[in-house]
Amino acid sequence: MRFIIFIAFLLFSVLLKANTNTFIIDSDSSSTEEITSAKKKVNTTKNEIQLVNRFDWFVDSINNTLNDTVSHYDWITNDIHFRKFDFSKVEDTLMVLLNDSNDYFTPPVKGNVTSEFGKRRWRYHYGIDIDLNTGDTVQSAFGGKVRISTYSKTYGNVVVVRHNNGLETIYAHLSKRLVDIDSNITTGTVIGLGGNTGRSYGSHLHFEVRYFDEALDPRDIIAFEDFTTHNDTLAISECSFAYRDELKLLNAIKYHKVRSGNTLGHIAAKYGTSISTLCRLNGIRRTKILQIGERIRVR
Repeated sequence: MRFIIFIAFLLFSVLLKANTNTFIIDSDSSSTEEITSAKKKVNTTKNEIQLVNRFDWFVDSINNTLNDTVSHYDWITNDIHFRKFDFSKVEDTLMVLLNDSNDYFTPPVKGNVTSEFGKRRWRYHYGIDIDLNTGDTVQSAFGGKVRISTYSKTYGNVVVVRHNNGLETIYAHLSKRLVDIDSNITTGTVIGLGGNTGRSYGSHLHFEVRYFDEALDPRDIIAFEDFTTHNDTLAISECSFAYRDELKLLNAIKYHKVRSGNTLGHIAAKYGTSISTLCRLNGIRRTKILQIGERIRVR
């Protein structure tokens, strides 16, 4: 069974050896000997690059290299973030196809980037915010199928689209959703109208790109200066998720929200630290008057 799966992968993927020798398997080839020979060559390669055209073919192929529980990329329609996968366990670099004759990139909306992907003071920002006016049309970046169309306390009105290449894009804070779950859409389909719903402070589109639910920096894919893709393919490897080291440090930081009657002494005692440490972490003096609702870093 695994051999059959591997042959199917060879028929629909391009495998590049690390030493730059290229092996291309013609999907119309009927020679079992050629496929078997190519398979042996590929098996001797430790660091291969896989070109992923259709993601469903890729999911079948990785049964040979990843745990079964990882390769089943579930179609879940009631949970936006249903699983994280540790890409540090994968040695391969995956070349995901972005543009071809059947599918290509369309800007979700054209506007100024107002907030970047990365660390914020108290949390991580997993997407890019693009300025728009409430009611502006928002388009799907690629063709695919709608996995989520719902309202969330944080995202507001949100649509999640699973694309044929395995990427998922998230469109949040919409004033209105115009597509339903399980809808098949093409690139440029209007999936909603821009807005300011959920945890938002002004009309904008919060735009995320994910792979196996792991966030990617949209700037790795899109040049927001002219709203085009950098390349027709996207290389995904453990390096694409290096920000997780930064995230671990951020998660280790802890804050206390000041309540009525709190003093630095009370806060220090609660968290087993000292007033001097609190002052150093927050850049404040011992004489500071705390404001209700203010955040004080305690670790």
